[in-house]
Amino acid sequence: MSTLSLPSLPARYRPASIWALYIVGLLPGLYAFYLGIFGGLGADPVRAFEHLLGLWALRFLCLGLAVTPLRDLFGINLIAYRRALGLLAFYYVLAHFAVYLTLDRGMVMSSIIGDVAKRPYIMLGMAGLLMLIPLVLTSNRWSIRRLGQTWNKLHKLAYPILLVAVLHYALSLKVVTAEPAFYIGVVTLLLGYRLLRPKLMEHRRRGRTTARA
Repeated sequence: MSTLSLPSLPARYRPASIWALYIVGLLPGLYAFYLGIFGGLGADPVRAFEHLLGLWALRFLCLGLAVTPLRDLFGINLIAYRRALGLLAFYYVLAHFAVYLTLDRGMVMSSIIGDVAKRPYIMLGMAGLLMLIPLVLTSNRWSIRRLGQTWNKLHKLAYPILLVAVLHYALSLKVVTAEPAFYIGVVTLLLGYRLLRPKLMEHRRRGRTTARA
């Protein structure tokens, strides 16, 4: 099975393009904050702001997990941007959680505990945040060298993180409309590809061996 290999960005431009990704990636959150200040988020601005931050977190999680299938199937190599996508997802998750704790629940512990008891999807969101923390702390070259194969195993937490994220999102809406159905479909494809990838890679290796022979 052959794929089209697209030219990659020259190495000298890559650091600037990664910083550009961070800047562009943070703009939706800043714009939502701007809308909230000037009354552009509707009748319930806190919930709308919280929702937008969570939705962008889910989008960046999806983009981060799409890097591998894009490279495998279409020859689009965005591996240099995967760390930035993961960190952007974490920033949005953290902001989403901070808005929930402060603006939504007012840092009142009894209110937070009662809300968690009534809405189990909040526990899913908290679980996703907790699983993201070790990935963020080890998203550096020193950790890759230090942990070796353990690093690869640890970063497979990205799969359950994406699963709990989409469940948190869908359950928070209570009704599955076109938008959550779309993200459920995307997550299903991304996680399904991970299950099929070993067989796909083996099939490709056999094809290359046969071609050389």
